Amino acid sequence: EGGQAALSHTGTLAGNDAVFDAAFQRAGVIRVDTVAQLFNMAQAVAMQPRPKGKRLAIVTNAGGPGVLATDYLIRNGGVLANLEEGTIAKLEEGLPAAWSHGNPVDVLGDAGAEKYTLAIKSVLKDPNVDGLLVILTPQSMTDPNAIATAVAEAVKRSKKPVLASWMGEADVAEGRETLEQGGVPNYRYPESAVDVFLRMYRYTSDLELLYETPSAIPEGFEANKEMASQIIEQAYSEGRTNLMESEAKQLLGSYGIEVSKNAVCTDEASALAFAKEVAYPVVLKIASPDILHKTEAGGVKLNIRSEKELKETFQQVLENAKHYKPDARIEGVLVERMIKKGYELLIGAKKDPVFGPVVVFGRGGIAVEIYKDTRMGLPPLNMALAARMVQDTQIYQLLKGFRGQAGVQLDELYFLLIKFAYLVMDFPQINEIDINPYVMDTQGGLALDARVVLSSPDELVHNHLVISPYPQQWVKDVQLKKGGAAQLRPIRPEDEPAMFRFLEGVSSESMYMRFFGFVPQFTHNLMTKFVNIDYDREMAIVATVKKDGQEEIIGVVRIIEDAWRETAEYSILISDHWHGQGLGNLLTDYILEIARSRKINKIVATVLSSNAAMIHIFQRRGFEFDRKEIGSYEVELDL
Repeated sequence: EGGQAALSHTGTLAGNDAVFDAAFQRAGVIRVDTVAQLFNMAQAVAMQPRPKGKRLAIVTNAGGPGVLATDYLIRNGGVLANLEEGTIAKLEEGLPAAWSHGNPVDVLGDAGAEKYTLAIKSVLKDPNVDGLLVILTPQSMTDPNAIATAVAEAVKRSKKPVLASWMGEADVAEGRETLEQGGVPNYRYPESAVDVFLRMYRYTSDLELLYETPSAIPEGFEANKEMASQIIEQAYSEGRTNLMESEAKQLLGSYGIEVSKNAVCTDEASALAFAKEVAYPVVLKIASPDILHKTEAGGVKLNIRSEKELKETFQQVLENAKHYKPDARIEGVLVERMIKKGYELLIGAKKDPVFGPVVVFGRGGIAVEIYKDTRMGLPPLNMALAARMVQDTQIYQLLKGFRGQAGVQLDELYFLLIKFAYLVMDFPQINEIDINPYVMDTQGGLALDARVVLSSPDELVHNHLVISPYPQQWVKDVQLKKGGAAQLRPIRPEDEPAMFRFLEGVSSESMYMRFFGFVPQFTHNLMTKFVNIDYDREMAIVATVKKDGQEEIIGVVRIIEDAWRETAEYSILISDHWHGQGLGNLLTDYILEIARSRKINKIVATVLSSNAAMIHIFQRRGFEFDRKEIGSYEVELDL
């Protein structure tokens, strides 16, 4: 019913709710479930800093609300802060002997402003605390407004979020107003405050992921797109939208995803020969484009250990399939070695009607629907995004090693997800794809079973990605004036360390020409905005050279489009060591070529009148000059 209501308002299909969660996380959007939570969150993020972790301390004058807040915190993934001995000692000195002697810090019902102030300041100084909830229940001896005034004063300079719950109505109304004026968000119920804290932490965690510098992938890989395309086109030419398992595994193999060695055998003799080649035990599976769920059809036989068993089961597999679906096309029986590894995983993707292909990872095997231990992510993926998908599952605790049991090569798993994401990005024909199980242990992993469902040819949507992938088409090799070779390519999030090194080679004079006097302090948070870009709305091209086997950035040019995608602002910066090599001309001409391909109408820029080199570049390309301010020009070029 809710989906139909959304449909009537937006004119678009309501997608899978879990996909929306993945999309919001990728975009750095806080999601709430109620209108009350919407206003609660708006109030908190406007007034308080975000927590750096999920460890909450609670100061209260009543045990019951403190316990209920703790229960809600733990049930929803938070952590009750473990106070240091020094913090406990300070509280022992200033609080009555009957206080709770731990977190939650119960200052007792008769506590006034002085006791609250002592508890709050002590707890906020504790390095194990990421945030604080202050609870007050009105009692005959308490002054809610005086305590609210003390709280607001005590947390003025806190870099940790402080939330309050003044429980009651008329008796605490003035105190609530005082807290509001003091910048402390307050809620009628402690659980509401805890909910806000946890959502604020999730928001922090999501932003850190977006701004995290991804590690380089373990190794490069080149997909065999031609082979993958041939497999898909062969199915279409035969009027099929389902790939057989053998074809699905060939498709995975073309993208560097290891699969079990297999062969489709049409008779017992070829099956016996192949089983001898790969060694027993083996698995038999019906090979039919019309039977997707082979187990239901009795088309799978496991752990066959001898020629005798294989002969007995080969015909049985064929007969079971014919009985299950008499009109099914039978290509033969797929034979492969029986392989067992420690962990069974699910890796899949499905095309969502709103967000396009969505990658799924989690616990695999026959009980995948029971465990429901999966996470979703939107392609394209990098190592950081792939790691978050894996680490958000429960099986991650086992994959990294648990109680003496060896884990898996996690970087290999993250890289696998990246390769899988490239496959679904490159081929919009793929409507559904499942690898279940993908088995892994310390020695590596491989796909034991795979299923691929294609879209109908008349339903293909080639502009199927909601997030623009890395624009590989704009990678170009060039020659510099003095004979050296360089590469021009779009910037990547992984370039952050190289960008810091690049800025070390830029003189203060060049910085002045670029930023007109004000040179920002380049921190990680600022640099992420330079290297994490939306390729659909912005383009930054870096010039790189190889030095001592390492890629070095020597220049960067950038255009940022306006909201209407008609005008783009241009900027450029080149390392002083590489001036005089014609790099400014190369980068400028290349970014103008890209702008024209994107149908941008006009390029604009600001240049200091003392920047002779840049003025020369603009004049040669026909930019129009307008002196808006003394000492600088506004320039523009109609494309």
